[in-house]
Amino acid sequence: MKTHTLLIACTLLLLTRVGNAPAQTYPLPAVPGDRVVAASANDSVLITVDHDQTLLDVARQYNLGQSEIVTLNPKIDRWLVKKGTVVRLPNRRILPDTPHDGITLNIAEYRMYYYPANQPGVVKSFAHGVGRQDWQTPLGKTHVAKKVKNPEWHPPESIRREHAANGDPLPAVVPPGPHNPLGAYALHLALPGEYRIHGTDIDKIFGIGMQITHGCVRMYPEDIEALYNSAPVGTPVYIVKQPIKVGWLDNVLYVEAHPDLEGEEKTQDQRFAIALELIRKANGGELPEFDQVALNKALTDIDATPVPLYERLPPLEGEVPVVAPPVIPEIAPVPVVKAPKPAVKSKAPLHAVAGKTAKPAVVGKAKKPEPVLASKVKKPTLTSADKTSKKVAVAAKKTPEPVSKTKKTTATGAKTKKTTTAKGRDQASSAGYFRGV
Repeated sequence: MKTHTLLIACTLLLLTRVGNAPAQTYPLPAVPGDRVVAASANDSVLITVDHDQTLLDVARQYNLGQSEIVTLNPKIDRWLVKKGTVVRLPNRRILPDTPHDGITLNIAEYRMYYYPANQPGVVKSFAHGVGRQDWQTPLGKTHVAKKVKNPEWHPPESIRREHAANGDPLPAVVPPGPHNPLGAYALHLALPGEYRIHGTDIDKIFGIGMQITHGCVRMYPEDIEALYNSAPVGTPVYIVKQPIKVGWLDNVLYVEAHPDLEGEEKTQDQRFAIALELIRKANGGELPEFDQVALNKALTDIDATPVPLYERLPPLEGEVPVVAPPVIPEIAPVPVVKAPKPAVKSKAPLHAVAGKTAKPAVVGKAKKPEPVLASKVKKPTLTSADKTSKKVAVAAKKTPEPVSKTKKTTATGAKTKKTTTAKGRDQASSAGYFRGV
């Protein structure tokens, strides 16, 4: 007990001295195939706040994003943390299933993992913000194409139209400075479109760890400066979406679950099925006798903390555990999003403005539909074919998934209870204050 207390005290002392550290640096596991990293032996660390502040202030001090610290502390008011409040911080992390070189962006956990070529054996982790639901960050493998210090921002026409529609017009060029959304440094990615890893302006500093951008990856000023000075042009970049991660450490298998992104919420059954496939892959293609109660709890709590599920026998002398190859993501197409035009004040129906005939819809173009008022749109009448399709869809939903056959206890996690996958988010995630590049 004394040893455990001393270990926590040492960890707290280390965190207090680090302050606004540019990154969380972890030693890579010594055993090939292990993917759980930790700064100490604890799953998480507790600190006591020494003065009144916001939870977001604590997040920045310890290099965490807003979503992560709120997920870890759901009962604490993010806008007022009183002196003496105990705040939980993460310690262990499961590395994403990607090659351990270059930069990995796991947008599902708002976290970057950087494997510096000049520092083998370590991984550095940074918090970051990602694209909004309607301006998604693209997935796939790419690389750093160029680096720019003190960049100008030339807002695309689509973004300028969006800002104009919201009553916040943008200039054609935003010069370098504290109010430039790109911040002081930018790493351009070799992707179609203007996608960058960049800093932030002082107005949106607390948007890190949220879906706030137009597809770019936004970082704290001190973090992007460290990355800019370390990652050379040509550094590989893997952009993945892994809200559920599985990994080994010292022959113990762990699972880590994060809230789903907005608009991508999954049911408990769906999360359980994903976790089962990841467990099977991590165990060489076979599903072990793991703790399904612990898995159900991890997928229900969704608190971004690694949870132990199964302990295997240590390998015999000279025996090498089976290690699944890392996933190399392919470039996924990003849906074309057209910003809304400035609203036209008119009480006429959308299909009969100024007596004009509505133009026929163009089939095949990926265009986001314009929002319409529900009060002006008549509810369509279902035809017999529509009703038949609806019955088929309902029947398909009732069909049990094959996952439930794996273990009887699967039913525990398959209840129709809907979990709050957007845990830790509030109105701030959609407020214009946090929106940016």
